[in-house]
Amino acid sequence: MNNSEQVKFKRSKNHYIAGVCGGLAESLNVKPFYLRLFWVVVSIISFILPGVLVYLILWMVMDPPEEKSTENVDQ
Repeated sequence: MNNSEQVKFKRSKNHYIAGVCGGLAESLNVKPFYLRLFWVVVSIISFILPGVLVYLILWMVMDPPEEKSTENVDQ
């Protein structure tokens, strides 16, 4: 896989906690609601702890969302 083809996961501004599910949903082109629902179901089935640990690890590893610059915006 070339570097130009590599997918970079970023947290999303569309978030409830840290933007991890929203960022993954944007990268995978799925609706955030479905990914969040999947995450909750898998976390419940796996007795909560693994899902929470993976979420926290992704929160620390994923890049923050890009900030939009408002310097050049005409008002």
